[in-house]
Amino acid sequence: MAKQYAILIVDDEPAIRRFLRTSLTAQDYTIAEAATGGEALAEIDRAKPDLVVLDLGLPDMDGLDVIRRIREKSDLPIVVLSVRDDERGKVEALDLGADDYVTKPFGMDELIARTRAALRHRFQAQGERPVFVSGDLSVDLVRRTVRLKGQEIKFSPKEYEVLKLLVIHAGKVLTHRQILTQIWGPAHTEDAQYLRVFVRSLRQKIEADPARPRFIQTEPGVGYRLRTSE
Repeated sequence: MAKQYAILIVDDEPAIRRFLRTSLTAQDYTIAEAATGGEALAEIDRAKPDLVVLDLGLPDMDGLDVIRRIREKSDLPIVVLSVRDDERGKVEALDLGADDYVTKPFGMDELIARTRAALRHRFQAQGERPVFVSGDLSVDLVRRTVRLKGQEIKFSPKEYEVLKLLVIHAGKVLTHRQILTQIWGPAHTEDAQYLRVFVRSLRQKIEADPARPRFIQTEPGVGYRLRTSE
């Protein structure tokens, strides 16, 4: 890693912070820590981290409020730590602007992968990659063409717009609300079943086995993520 990225860990459990600090330091990240939302906001101003790993269950304020406060002035990547099955909290955090989430208990390999993806997405966001490639799937955003194993695949305009949005945010989970708002507008934010029809159609066209998709992955109850090749 050419640049040594700085990560702020926000969690009120000392054992979790210690575990994360040890594991992330071994990956050549520099670490700052905070046990409360107030400390986190002050530390962001002081340390200027490249990414925040944020537990939603903080003693002084809701982690969702921390996300709101960060997003008022910064596009700083945020990876949320969420308790298992806290589906509503995950969706709300992502809709507020978090980049990703990892459920507790979590595997360190998964957290590191999410962290790398969020950092990568931040530094690519200033200019969309003209060609996205994952395995034998390629999407050319300039020519608006999609190829699978070298063969061009045809899509309806709305199918392509859904795929394009996933490509632009490849590796990042997008909620149903985010996709519906971007493609169909705010009047359709509750039409998750409508979106599922389009995703099912996309999978029929690009997945070898639509029932076990390699590319468009479902985040149950939350949304979708386009898999990237590491």
